Amino acid sequence: MKHNTTFVWFAVVLLAGCGKSDKPVAAASGLPGEESTAVKTITVSRQNVADTVDLAAKVQADPAKVIHIFPPASGRVVALQVRPGDRVKQGQTIAILESSDIASARSDFEKAKIESERSERAAKRASLLFEHEVMAEKDYEDARAQADSARSELARAQQRLRLLGAGENSTSDRVTVTSPRMGVVLDIGASPGELSKSLDSSSPIATIADLSTAWIVGDVYEKDLAYARPGSPVNITLEAYPGESWKGTVASVSDALDPNTRTLKLRVVLENPEHRLKPEMFATIHLTGRAHQAILVPATAVVRDGDAAYVFARSKSGSFDRRTITLGETRGDSVEITSGLSDGDMVVTEGSELLRGEGSGE
Repeated sequence: MKHNTTFVWFAVVLLAGCGKSDKPVAAASGLPGEESTAVKTITVSRQNVADTVDLAAKVQADPAKVIHIFPPASGRVVALQVRPGDRVKQGQTIAILESSDIASARSDFEKAKIESERSERAAKRASLLFEHEVMAEKDYEDARAQADSARSELARAQQRLRLLGAGENSTSDRVTVTSPRMGVVLDIGASPGELSKSLDSSSPIATIADLSTAWIVGDVYEKDLAYARPGSPVNITLEAYPGESWKGTVASVSDALDPNTRTLKLRVVLENPEHRLKPEMFATIHLTGRAHQAILVPATAVVRDGDAAYVFARSKSGSFDRRTITLGETRGDSVEITSGLSDGDMVVTEGSELLRGEGSGE
């Protein structure tokens, strides 16, 4: 009797074990009515989306705020006190030159000063003599003309010294080159010990730019001009800052078409207080085009197999079937589906790897 009771208990346990079900496995197998927590779905529908036009672009400094600093006098560079990337203030020393032009200009100034003083004294004597009718009027006028000419020559010599950056009372043959405005040093075109040929030089000592605003300049094809009117909103992205974007508007579009590329220059002006936008950075200008209706799915829903793409969509029977699709544009984290899906379809967005090989096809 005891032996029979033990046998019955063992049979019950065995039958109970055979009757267990695993819901996640059933869902992964595509069985109707079962869904794994690892598989997530969404119901798709058509929605209004706007076409976008992407333009290759570069960051540029505002040309009106770029200054090329040339030495005022020919000479040897004694010291260079800035480097590329340095921020400078107005009046800050850029370089110091030792120039024979300064010595020549100072010599001319001293000569003009002596001649002006001598002519002034002669004119005063002539005035006294003329008042006492001791000097002829013609001689008196000649003395006055000589004094006026000497004063003009002195003023010319003084102006030349100022242009060269030299003081009237200084005896040094060195000249200090300063920054005419606040900005950032973009480039250096000289080095200590190098001879500089003043304005005849092909390269400046330094190039300084105010980068508080930046230009984003891109090429727009004539077929896309309808989207690129001045004032049109745009988004700017840069390769240097993935995941970030800047909003702006089209500032201008050039009037001349490049005959080689068949494009026009489009310009967007952005505020750049932190100088994150640096000249020559690669950028993309995203223009907004016409709106149309389309089905969008998360990019995680798309499974790629070579050149083909498909998603898992729930069929009428409740199973997940593999559905071949045609992809359109990528829009952020979503992908446009141009064919293969309809309004109301339920599509797997996560867990597709659990369903591979289980879908029954179209």
